[in-house]
Amino acid sequence: MSANSFGKLFKITTFGESHGKAIGCVIDGCPSNISITQDEIQQDLNLRRPGQSEITTDRKEYDKVEILSGIFEGKTTGTPICLIIYNQDQQSNDYLEIKDIFRPSHADYVYEMKYGIRDYRGGGRSSARETIARVAAGAIARKILNQMGIEILSWVEQVYNIKANINLQNISRKDIFNNIIRCPDEKKAQEMINLITKMKDDGDSVGGIIKGVIRNCPVGLGNPVFEKLNSQLGNAMLTINAVKGFDIGDGFDCVNLKGSEHNDELILQNGNIETKTNHAGGIVGGLSNGEDIVYRLAFKPVSTIKKPQNSINKFGENIHIETIKGRHDPCVLPRAIPIVDAMAMLVILDNILLNNSFKINEKSN
Repeated sequence: MSANSFGKLFKITTFGESHGKAIGCVIDGCPSNISITQDEIQQDLNLRRPGQSEITTDRKEYDKVEILSGIFEGKTTGTPICLIIYNQDQQSNDYLEIKDIFRPSHADYVYEMKYGIRDYRGGGRSSARETIARVAAGAIARKILNQMGIEILSWVEQVYNIKANINLQNISRKDIFNNIIRCPDEKKAQEMINLITKMKDDGDSVGGIIKGVIRNCPVGLGNPVFEKLNSQLGNAMLTINAVKGFDIGDGFDCVNLKGSEHNDELILQNGNIETKTNHAGGIVGGLSNGEDIVYRLAFKPVSTIKKPQNSINKFGENIHIETIKGRHDPCVLPRAIPIVDAMAMLVILDNILLNNSFKINEKSN
């Protein structure tokens, strides 16, 4: 299996399985002398941790990170950073009954067909537990970006048919993490919590939309034509489990506007060039234009449900599944927030390092 690495200069490689001994990542290309502590990385992991509220999976993992290399006396050394999180609460026996069954909408069938073998314990490498390694790497990227004044936030905008009304100009990290659903609209947040609680009791699941913003991003990040910043963000977000859609700015809503309505006029504001509106979502021609980068991700309902379903087993026989054991989220959105943030941070930091490298090369020539 290849394609376990992401990024060019700030590059991460993740490893491990859901029910294996550990999950981890190696970060290559991190600048030296960046102050970072284990506790700072742990703070982000805690936001993704399973079992943190009544609307998440019942699996209990402390997700305690260990730094194996690349950080000395609280600072990065410029050498590869290895981070590892040991699994503590695997209940692999829950999956014995379905080890020969292809669960509907899971990766079971396609993994079996491609590799001729699969880890049936919680999905193995296809499990969303792999994303814990990305969050760990993202915590280091966040520390570097914060020093540059770049802020990246995401929040739950919609669960099923319940949609919040949020002004992204005023939103803060504190507002987002003020409740267990990670939605700054308190009234809609409670409705979402009630719905997810019902889904959990019913053995069903729901999806929704996460919205994100990147503030204070410099102009010119991205590389035309096949590595536009929007395509890089799209690639990053679509690697997250359960993500089925991604858009920038007005996204699909732009079809309801005319060119005269959608164009973002350039204006001078306090001596700076800005846009009057931001329908493009901060990216034009594949390059950041200095405005807020705004994007949305559509998450499907979690595939593991406890309702009767029909499927096929590895022997080609039709089978009926009364219920699937295991502990799973009835809605992934609350725990997906730090994952979305992490992927955005990895893309932006990598592009900043690439831009700086390009400028250095230009000057040397």
